[in-house]
Amino acid sequence: SGARLAISDVDVEGLGQAEALIRRIGAPVRADRLDVTEREAFLSYADSVNAHFGIVHQIYNIAGIAFLGDVEVSQFKDIEKVMDVDYWGVVNGTKAFLPHLIASGDGHVVNMSSMFGLFGVPGQAAYNSAKFAVRGFTEALRQEMAIAGHPVAVTVVHPGFVKTAIAANAGHAEGLDRDAGVRVFNKVAITSAERAARIILKAVRKKKARVVVGPDAKAYELLVRLAPAGYQRILGPMTARFQSGRP
Repeated sequence: SGARLAISDVDVEGLGQAEALIRRIGAPVRADRLDVTEREAFLSYADSVNAHFGIVHQIYNIAGIAFLGDVEVSQFKDIEKVMDVDYWGVVNGTKAFLPHLIASGDGHVVNMSSMFGLFGVPGQAAYNSAKFAVRGFTEALRQEMAIAGHPVAVTVVHPGFVKTAIAANAGHAEGLDRDAGVRVFNKVAITSAERAARIILKAVRKKKARVVVGPDAKAYELLVRLAPAGYQRILGPMTARFQSGRP
């Protein structure tokens, strides 16, 4: 598409692999290590990227981590870490780049929520909280941009189980069998990362307010629409089985 890319990650090894893949297809790319929780670093990064390319049209705030554990046994630090990365990382990225996107005359903010930003399930209180917050923040931002007349589209993304390393890298409360959870995740993650990316990019081109990615996410979204409170009686036991390693 002729896009020039700036990518960042706290994981230097993974960042290097992504950069190599992009260069292999001949796309211009700049790669920088960035911790999305470091606000001042994010502000400097945004200014640097804008100066490097001369303009910024789109940003994708997709950094995220997961934590599995009931509220009763979760530590404050575990919940705070998820919020710092999954929510405040989105806020930091949006705030850092927003002036440049407005100045571009054709900007777009794409923020990653989750299907867990559409409904709550046991064992995911930290992740649910962050993803619900991203959803609310992004939906409010979209309205603000429209009311202010700024040339910035805003999209919130709600993917289902996508084949990524998020489960393998997730934190978990003491006593939980993480490996069992990973095995089940790998079975139910039916959407490839490539397929998810295509769906997201198509939605961005159409400037959609919301995109739900994957048949699982769409099915759960429908369930929540049909039973806004009653869905908990269905998804609660299902999630408990998932966490115990039984699909």
